[in-house]
Amino acid sequence: MEADPIPMIQMQLAFAISILGVYFGWRGVIAKMTGFYDLSGAVRYLLYGIVAGVFLALAVDQLILSVILEESTSSQISIPLLAIFSFSLLIGAGESSFVLFLVGRPGVASIRASPPFGWALGLGLGSMQSAYLIVRLFDSNPSGLAALSSVAGFNTYSIALASLISILSSLGHALPATWQGNQLIGGSRVVPLIISTFVRASIAICLVLSIIKPIFSILILPFVILFWFRAQEIWLPSGLTPAARQAFRRTIRQSELHKKRADDRIRGESLESEE
Repeated sequence: MEADPIPMIQMQLAFAISILGVYFGWRGVIAKMTGFYDLSGAVRYLLYGIVAGVFLALAVDQLILSVILEESTSSQISIPLLAIFSFSLLIGAGESSFVLFLVGRPGVASIRASPPFGWALGLGLGSMQSAYLIVRLFDSNPSGLAALSSVAGFNTYSIALASLISILSSLGHALPATWQGNQLIGGSRVVPLIISTFVRASIAICLVLSIIKPIFSILILPFVILFWFRAQEIWLPSGLTPAARQAFRRTIRQSELHKKRADDRIRGESLESEE
């Protein structure tokens, strides 16, 4: 079942919302690590993820979503689990291998930049996959997704769901990519490749089903919330040397102290400094 073109303004909004996940994902520790790693390299890997994410998103759209739409009718949703899971594993394996290839390059591994570069790469991959799904979601053609989904079309509910999908997709792909980078520093490649493949396959299926039944998006929330803190506190800083990690934590503490003092000071008074 082919998706009919949606109005250009909706198409632009769909891609704008998909970038929301990148913004949200960049607001954590990685935004505070400027100066402690190669920021230009992270931006380059973000662009790699955006470009590669287009092709991975097309695979998800054609091999998972289109299969569901073709097998379903307006009165019944049919999900061929064996075919869907097989295709999702294939896509997940391709993405995991691509991430391992990029974050495991000698020039990246030698400077211990695999975790932050993996995070940026995952954000790009996830944003493009969410863009395809949001375009599908905004399609109000009765012969398309609207025949199966109660929120399909361009409305308040679909925009809210699109925003949630953007965040979940970007973080859902950034987390395993960062973990692969973290494990790579420890010398582990094969096991993280296998585990991240199953994680990505599950995320792809849940995201596709969420535009049909939004309840499926809730299945990704525990994973994102649980591992978000682990990524911020352990995986991302693991790329720093012990001395750099100590300096980074000291910088974070000082910035929080300065912010508190700035918020508490009376206007017109100078801000005290320990220096």
